[in-house]
Amino acid sequence: MKPKPSSGVKQGHLLYPYLLRQLNPKHPLLVLAQNLPWELFEKEFAPLYASVGRPAKPIRLMVGLLLLKQIENLSDERVVQAWVQNPYHQAFCGLEHFQWDLPCDPTDLVYFRKRIGEAGVERIFKASVVLHGETSLEREVVIDTTVQEKNITFPTDTKLRVKVMNRCWKLADEENITLRRSYRRELKKTLRVIRFGKNRDDKKKVPAAIRRIKTMANALLRDVMRKLSENSLSARHEELENYRRAVNQKRQDKNKIYSLHEPGVLCISKGKEHKKYEFGAKAAIAMTKTGCIIVGAKNFSHNAYDGDTLKELLSQVQNVRGLAPEVSFCDRGFRGRKNVGGTAIVLPEAPPPNVSEYR
Repeated sequence: MKPKPSSGVKQGHLLYPYLLRQLNPKHPLLVLAQNLPWELFEKEFAPLYASVGRPAKPIRLMVGLLLLKQIENLSDERVVQAWVQNPYHQAFCGLEHFQWDLPCDPTDLVYFRKRIGEAGVERIFKASVVLHGETSLEREVVIDTTVQEKNITFPTDTKLRVKVMNRCWKLADEENITLRRSYRRELKKTLRVIRFGKNRDDKKKVPAAIRRIKTMANALLRDVMRKLSENSLSARHEELENYRRAVNQKRQDKNKIYSLHEPGVLCISKGKEHKKYEFGAKAAIAMTKTGCIIVGAKNFSHNAYDGDTLKELLSQVQNVRGLAPEVSFCDRGFRGRKNVGGTAIVLPEAPPPNVSEYR
């Protein structure tokens, strides 16, 4: 059901004083809250809700939590916990009196992001850019790419196979499947061999133990798939296919799965001395040359070449601020592009061969 619209009339409370009267009006969050177009967000996002059912959380509250999450660089779980402890966070989200309970469940933020979609998030981003006025309309921008790292541990094929076995056991319990063999006891013994495989006498046993885990994972997965009902098998087809790929993938395969809960994670080589590979998604960012205001941010589901990200990113910059940049400064990772959509691409010149790499 649609959330209740925020009223412009502020009614006092007999026992609880008005929150804004106790806070510093010059605090950056309160200043930002006064300049954001909250009514515009409510007007654009209200049609996304049904007219019947349980009333939803206020749109200003959900948009405010998303902004606080990015400003403070917090997770969904942490931002709702910090909201309870910080009165400035509550005033930023439009509350009149201090609250002691969580504003919502952390999963509500996931549902809200899905509800507004990429266009809605871009609309919020556009509103933050407009606040800077003419400063955000510089004709020159700086563009670079980076890796948006995911919260996963360093992936190994053996660890993924063990996770697949754990998922199969859980799935068998949910579907009331009697397994031909669970391999629980054998898996513990096999993992113990790998754990202490650095000993000189046990080194030869490690490769056989790794192969045995792959065999057990395949056998367990086939047993579960045979005994699943047709409805469950069709509903979990994509999930089971990811399990099969994770168990049987090889070291040199392309499009490998590095995480079961994030199957879209990419392995991107950045050429850094301290970290040669990063696991996540590729992102491109554009900011103004002088004011350093971020006017574009685009995420990519594939490991695109840096030059191929320019078209979508520059299109977003034009949509966000209503003006396409004339000049874009990039590093040599974007070589091969001189002009994209009317924007000149400026790259640094290659150093002469007689110059030391330390200069």
